[in-house]
Amino acid sequence: MSLMRRLERGQSAEEAQRQAPAAQPERKDPTGELGNNQARPSNLRARRINQPAAAGGRGGYMDLKTRVQNRLLAELDPTLDIKKDEVRRTIQELFEQILLEENTVLSRPERQRLFEQIVAEILGFGPLQPLLDDRSVTEIMVNGYKNVYVERGGKLHRTPISFESDEHVMRIIDRIVAPLGRRVDEASPYVDARLPDGSRVNAVIPPISLVGPTLTIRMFSKDPITVEQLIEFGSLTTESVLFLKACVEANLNVVISGGTGSGKTTLLNVLSSFIPSDQRIVTIENAAELQLRQEHVVTLETRPANIEGKGEINAQQLVVNALRMRPDRIIVGEIRAGEALDMLQAMNTGHDGSMTTAHANSPRDTLARLETMTLMAGYDLPVRAIREQIASAIDLVVQVDRQRDGSRKVVNITEVVGMEGDVITLTDIFQFEQSGYEDGKVIGQLRSTGLRPNFLSRVEDAGIHLPPSIFGIGQRPRY
Repeated sequence: MSLMRRLERGQSAEEAQRQAPAAQPERKDPTGELGNNQARPSNLRARRINQPAAAGGRGGYMDLKTRVQNRLLAELDPTLDIKKDEVRRTIQELFEQILLEENTVLSRPERQRLFEQIVAEILGFGPLQPLLDDRSVTEIMVNGYKNVYVERGGKLHRTPISFESDEHVMRIIDRIVAPLGRRVDEASPYVDARLPDGSRVNAVIPPISLVGPTLTIRMFSKDPITVEQLIEFGSLTTESVLFLKACVEANLNVVISGGTGSGKTTLLNVLSSFIPSDQRIVTIENAAELQLRQEHVVTLETRPANIEGKGEINAQQLVVNALRMRPDRIIVGEIRAGEALDMLQAMNTGHDGSMTTAHANSPRDTLARLETMTLMAGYDLPVRAIREQIASAIDLVVQVDRQRDGSRKVVNITEVVGMEGDVITLTDIFQFEQSGYEDGKVIGQLRSTGLRPNFLSRVEDAGIHLPPSIFGIGQRPRY
């Protein structure tokens, strides 16, 4: 049996002798001494398991990995740029040298497995690195050091991956947040951050988390999802895409709403691709994750308070500052609080074509949440004045939803018509119709309600002519 197998199963020669000394009598040849064929494997086995403080099982394997890893870190040049490809070759040379010096015999697959794990610890994100490299994974959830879950195809699955300890999870969290100038400790036990590829990260540690350090990573595709893919997935239809494209090009203000993990940011990325390349775009996010493809983009990111409780810069301050940056469009990754008022003011003062996302269960709930968030700005405004601002600023609400089969679909494209008395009136232009549920899949399609939006004249004034078939009249268009 190979070394890795013995370490993982906790089968060492000393343990076997200690556990059953009577059942394993010493076997000798007729001369009373061990033969050469028996002595060589015995000596080799004793040499291969000679590990200080080996606890057997997983502890023995982790001891080997820790010893080799610590020696590598001690011998690596601290001035080495870990972003260069030469570092991996340098680590491999030192790795082979250390194993040779320690007289550790490993098979080729075992040697490669140990090397990849150590490289992930030094250059990557430890046990999470294989999951981060897996394109089928859309979300990673670490609940303490023993429990790691992933989301694939909208469904949660538990993985066999685990960390060594809570301290191991904390090291990975610190590696993620430190380059961003953020911190997580007992004084500030939760943090929002991002990975180098833009994936969203949230970390919560004790004493807030009672299960140990908790890490949630929302993965973003290395190749941004295209509108063609959304049509292929069934999230949108050709008619709705042509309609939304026309709305973005005509500088209509759009709010994308939905629940957690419903695909709001993905849809915002897709809609932003319709913005003409000759416009100046300013984005405001808590953790920069938008993947805009235009060249003239200025990305702003909020900043938490430092250890002294000073230096915080929130989204509301950035929205106000963005107004001085001569933007053609302002895109807020998500409105959560008082920045909603400044966003509405921007939409009402010449910054048409702005977009944002918000958490809500329906278009009507979106407007109600906007009212609440506007009041969170701290101004004593009458409700009617707030509703008038919302009705004047927002042109379109796009509601996305994660279905029970895990798929994400646009379920409403709703026009904000205006005010009737004290109520904001809405009109559904497209609505998702579910026709069934077969083989674990939701069957349905986003269909036009047959109503033409009141702002269609603004679209036509921009030189964009939508065929009647988009609204359910005549033949279907092709995108």
